[in-house]
Amino acid sequence: MATGWLVLLIVYGGTAFGIDDGDQIGGTDLAPSSAKPEIALAHLSRSLETLSERIGPAVVQVFATGYRPVTGPKSSLLSKRRSGGSGVIVDPEGYIVTNAHVVEGARRVQVLLAISPSDMSQRSSILKSRGKLVEARIVGIDRETDLAILRIPERDLPFLELGDSDELKQGQLVLAFGSPFGLENSVTLGVVSSVARQFRPEDPVVYIQTDAPINPGNSGGPLVDALGRVVGINTFIFSRSGGSEGLGFAVPSNIVKNVFTQILTNGRVGRGEIGVHAQTVTPALAAGLKLPQEWGVILGDVFPWGPADMAGLRVGDLILTLDGKVMENGRQFDVNLYRRASGDIVTLDVLRDSQRFVFRVRVSLREDDFSSLAGMVTPDDNLVPQLGILGIEIDSRIAKRLLPPRKLGGVLVAARSAHSAYWQEAFLPGDVIYAINEKAITSLSGLRATLADLKTGDPVAVQVQRGGTLRFIALELD
Repeated sequence: MATGWLVLLIVYGGTAFGIDDGDQIGGTDLAPSSAKPEIALAHLSRSLETLSERIGPAVVQVFATGYRPVTGPKSSLLSKRRSGGSGVIVDPEGYIVTNAHVVEGARRVQVLLAISPSDMSQRSSILKSRGKLVEARIVGIDRETDLAILRIPERDLPFLELGDSDELKQGQLVLAFGSPFGLENSVTLGVVSSVARQFRPEDPVVYIQTDAPINPGNSGGPLVDALGRVVGINTFIFSRSGGSEGLGFAVPSNIVKNVFTQILTNGRVGRGEIGVHAQTVTPALAAGLKLPQEWGVILGDVFPWGPADMAGLRVGDLILTLDGKVMENGRQFDVNLYRRASGDIVTLDVLRDSQRFVFRVRVSLREDDFSSLAGMVTPDDNLVPQLGILGIEIDSRIAKRLLPPRKLGGVLVAARSAHSAYWQEAFLPGDVIYAINEKAITSLSGLRATLADLKTGDPVAVQVQRGGTLRFIALELD
């Protein structure tokens, strides 16, 4: 988050917090029955110390410097902006994972390395000196997952491995490492509150939820399990006060691994698709459409001339399996396609009108990178404050970057305002706004005029095209 509400969670260790062969993992005893409680606590404490010592050297501070327009009468001027967060070294050749919002728009990025274990062993003061400050290069950014890959010129660095986030269990212990409020190399302890938290229906990204105390400055830090594997990169928190309230969220490591690999291989993240809008079947939807099951995946749209359309799929088809794997919801379907390369063939088992069919569909890459649009707008010229967006008129140059329009006119969302009041109803870069409460929108000035006629608290139904799909975004003006 731009406000810096983000987190760093970590746990590490060679033993599972000092649990011996005779300990009961699933029972109430965590130490042999003959051991005294204070001995068991001391054993746990030593294990946490060991974890901290092993993890700390791979955790870094990230400093980003950039410029932004000054709002108000002197809006033609630029002011220097300095922000910071955390990161984790995931490769000894100098590759670091952090959050995209920590470094987005930065002209200069620096990384403060932790002091090396060998240097620490030679010093006795409880106050440790700072590590080495080095310049960093942004290798790639993926805004959809809020991840960024940096590289520094140092080599043979201590690093943490990316683990398998699918193995996480609710209640599992984790530690949070990072630099909250700039306090370098801090650590907190907590548990995994939820292994998969989704904030919008059909959102392709799910998050790990944790109650480990996290605060501004922890953004981009790793969530690590008791075996020392990074299971997530902490991205944001829910908070009324701005500080930790036990609701922190991290991008799962399996997503991080995919983004990291693609950026290093291709310089960008490509996501596979077959030209459909997959939706999760709910009991209400199943009842209304008289479906044979109250769960699964249904095709809400099949885009004209897309791979699925050419293969013979239709709106209303129930997707039973993808390459033999049962599909339980729309998000699962999308994520399984995201990982496919362009040209791959997927096999779909489909139920249509009580008959089963098998389709083989070629995967294509989703072309929807609108990140450069943010550089084409300014708050003075493009801000639509009622919606919390910066909009652009669609000219011939912009039109070439968009999918075939479903309607004429419209205003393209280039970026979200940093002060947007709408989070769960978020507009995304690349959205095209066609109508407000059924009134057609053909220009940026027309959009502003339509919104100006509405009052705070009025209901607003915004019709947008996202990718090739039309949808409504409902909200109340703030």
